[in-house]
Amino acid sequence: MAANLLRAGHDVTVFNRSPGKCRPLLELGACEAAGLRDACGGEVVITMLADDAALRQVALGEDGIVASLLPSATHVSMSTVSVELIRSLTQAHARAGQQLVAAPVFGRPEMAAAAKLFIVAAGPSDAMRSCQPLFGSMGQRTLPVGTEPAAASLVKLAGNFMVAAAIETLGEALALVGKAGIDPGSFVDVLTSTLFPAPAYRTYGGLIAERKFEPAGVAAPLGHKDVRLLLGV
Repeated sequence: MAANLLRAGHDVTVFNRSPGKCRPLLELGACEAAGLRDACGGEVVITMLADDAALRQVALGEDGIVASLLPSATHVSMSTVSVELIRSLTQAHARAGQQLVAAPVFGRPEMAAAAKLFIVAAGPSDAMRSCQPLFGSMGQRTLPVGTEPAAASLVKLAGNFMVAAAIETLGEALALVGKAGIDPGSFVDVLTSTLFPAPAYRTYGGLIAERKFEPAGVAAPLGHKDVRLLLGV
């Protein structure tokens, strides 16, 4: 995602808590921040982190984003995190005179690399307009769902729950027909040509039928985390 921002001509300063992970982006022309505070000097700071704990530490910790971001600047949270945390961040940024846009994404890693993500976004109208050129550099479509950032978080969690349910049912159905000697690929073709002509069924059905389990697009603990967060709403 950061590489696509660079390719689109945006000025990008990068920071990663794991040393060395920024190197490919530096080779594309990014500037490396010495610390988190140094990454917060622009008009927009974008976060993409694994879970609530990571985002809370980066955004609300000492010398974190809220403490470091300029007044009137925007924090774009693209992580899949809890509705509760997004509400807390919205309030914290408002107190600091900043804005929060929640913009989680739908799309596997290969879609991110190809700038083909679907970006579900919610936040103040002026901030959403300012961020659209960034979204356009990372995704094929931006889907606004309101002015309250928490709405985007809820939509993303609900969508991920549906994907998890689809993978579960696909796995069980493919195991059933496979035991009966039916070709799994043929079953997926029947399924996606009739009852379920949806990307999730085509993509994951094909992967399961071909037993392509590695590399995983999302680690199982992260998928479990998303279902747990939805149950907690």
